[in-house]
Amino acid sequence: MTDAALPPTFFARPVDVVARDLIGAVLTVDGTGGRIVETEAYDAGDAASHSFRGPTARNAAMFGPVGHAYVYRIYGLHWCLNLVAGTEPGGAVLVRALEPMLGRERMRRRRGGSDDRGLCSGPGRLCQALDVDRRLDGLALDAAPFALVAAPGRTRVLAGPRIGITRAVDLPRRFGEAESPWLSRPFPAIPRSIPGPL
Repeated sequence: MTDAALPPTFFARPVDVVARDLIGAVLTVDGTGGRIVETEAYDAGDAASHSFRGPTARNAAMFGPVGHAYVYRIYGLHWCLNLVAGTEPGGAVLVRALEPMLGRERMRRRRGGSDDRGLCSGPGRLCQALDVDRRLDGLALDAAPFALVAAPGRTRVLAGPRIGITRAVDLPRRFGEAESPWLSRPFPAIPRSIPGPL
């Protein structure tokens, strides 16, 4: 594991590139977390994005500086963690799944005794395991309680359609580590393979 923290400039690139390059990075919240193995990209020109209709009180963080957290609740039940990114306001990367590595006992308690596979394999589970909620919305990712460290090397990344949306469903904006057992859901039988971060 490298100690190279990701600077805000990492996020000031096209959101799809950021989403791909986050695969393999290590994300922790108050010392609990692991390797990012699955992400989804969104931007203001994307009909599936919260930013598509412009700024609101809920999505304000998406229109703020890159390299900050955007946290929202879905279905009135689950929190989701996004990392604000892109070359234009309104972009963010949803963190869909982690390989749990650090603070697993805390994660298990928060998840009610879930096995390791069920700790962070989905955005709601991930946020429960890492104790992410609205209080972290808008916070910088390069300061406590967050830590985000660059991927230690190159990995094979798959791209395919995003999950749980009704608009722009065919865009290949979901990215995941090939053959990872920690994905929230397998990729299609013939996914698009792209190079991972250098």
